[in-house]
Amino acid sequence: MKDIYFGDDSSGLFCALNDDHLNGLVLGHVSGGHRPDEEEEEEVVIGWQEKLFSQFEVDLYQNESACQSPLDHQYRQEVLKLENSGGRKNRRIFTYTDSDRYTDLEEYCQKITTAASEVPSFLVERMANVRRRRQDRRGMEGSKLKSRIITWEPSEDFIRNSHAINTPLQTMYIMADLGPYGKLGYKAYEHVLCILKVDSNGVITVKPDFTGIKGPYRIETEGEKQEYTSAWKYTIDNVSSLAQPEEEEREQRVFKDLHGRHKEYLSSLVGTDFETTIPGALRLFVNGEVVSAQGYEYDNLYIHFFVELPATNWSSPSFPQFSGVTQTCATKSLGMDKVAYFSYPFTFEAFFLHQDESADALPEWPVLYCKVLSLDFWQRYRVEGYGAAVLPAIPGSHTLTISTWRPMELGLVAELRRFFIGGSLELEDPSYVRIPGTFKGERLSRFGFRTETTGTVTFRLHCLQQSKAFMESNSLRKQMRSVLDRLEGFSQQSSTHNVLEAFRRARRRMQEARESLPQDLVSPSGTLA
Repeated sequence: MKDIYFGDDSSGLFCALNDDHLNGLVLGHVSGGHRPDEEEEEEVVIGWQEKLFSQFEVDLYQNESACQSPLDHQYRQEVLKLENSGGRKNRRIFTYTDSDRYTDLEEYCQKITTAASEVPSFLVERMANVRRRRQDRRGMEGSKLKSRIITWEPSEDFIRNSHAINTPLQTMYIMADLGPYGKLGYKAYEHVLCILKVDSNGVITVKPDFTGIKGPYRIETEGEKQEYTSAWKYTIDNVSSLAQPEEEEREQRVFKDLHGRHKEYLSSLVGTDFETTIPGALRLFVNGEVVSAQGYEYDNLYIHFFVELPATNWSSPSFPQFSGVTQTCATKSLGMDKVAYFSYPFTFEAFFLHQDESADALPEWPVLYCKVLSLDFWQRYRVEGYGAAVLPAIPGSHTLTISTWRPMELGLVAELRRFFIGGSLELEDPSYVRIPGTFKGERLSRFGFRTETTGTVTFRLHCLQQSKAFMESNSLRKQMRSVLDRLEGFSQQSSTHNVLEAFRRARRRMQEARESLPQDLVSPSGTLA
């Protein structure tokens, strides 16, 4: 039996390696230079990046002509010191650290599958040249802060080096020389027992995992002439000493200080020029788009639109009302209608601060007004329709289709003037489409006001609401919840009104259809006959 132990900084990991010689089914039979009357055992405690020389390396570095790099000369001095002090303590177990050639060659020659005839693909050959550890740049990366988060004009070298995840990584291999007894120091008998990797994020990878209660791992080797088979068993355990409370406390302080510095660094990159909302207030963002208009008489349409805020509880950071004018757009045929696609974006922002908390107080919501106009080749200007809609009280994406109408004048002369000269009746106050904000009476009469239904305008709105009450659990949140409940009731009231209007229209159509039927089908006598 042979045992190996290895671990991290202080004590290390514990690994046990057992050697049982197999020839067929006979346990204990040894040939090819093995000693049948003795079991080999070895226990080693290995620290992180601790170098243990193999017999092959001891023979290699004793020859000065084989040393090429400064690391080779350093290893030669260590090997000579070991020989003067009585030789190395380990026998079969040794290590390859992150600086050894074996680590680079192992990463370069690593295969994807276990097939012996595997041919590396083009991607594998390209990725083999990208060493993930980047040792030469590791110190520079840790001390230099990145002033630019986004590289707007990347160079070819930057693209080639950054196209894959390139996390700095340190690797350590724990090996075993499983050659026959008396024939140690041959590369063919070297086998990997464990691979340890630590990246810059602090992630430690151990492959294979610690043995625990799973039982020992097993490796089978063959002799020179394949006349026997050797089975080796080994275990891996973590024998690192636990950190003292003082060390843990010091580590927590270091992490806290590091986190605080990193937070300050990110804050310096982002900045602090952010507006804060008033406690109990609601901030409304609307990113909208004038999508299209269809069903109008003339071509070359453009739309003048604006948002009107209620007189109470609402305010805007820039100006009392927001307005805009789209570009002139030609129509295209879509079925029986002519459609003009604008795709005109706009942004609107307002603040709502509810001051009246009485049960009868129902908050008002901003209203979107639109005015559709046409302009032909001869610069003749015509009003095609007016429309209005209440902005959605619920955050999210909404699509509004506003039906429009225009004031009309009876008589043939007015239509001829509109066709040949242009111009028509216009509203002096566009908010007259609904109840104007300046109206102070109880009832608004439109008796005698003649209109004509025209087309529809489609708006797409993305509404966002911001308030401290959404993240607080005190009385401000309860206060804002009552406000939003009233807003929800307002939207429900509007929905109920729309349902009643649809019911009246359906009832009127049923009455018209009933009047158009023959009387003998409708009268009871005709039905009885």
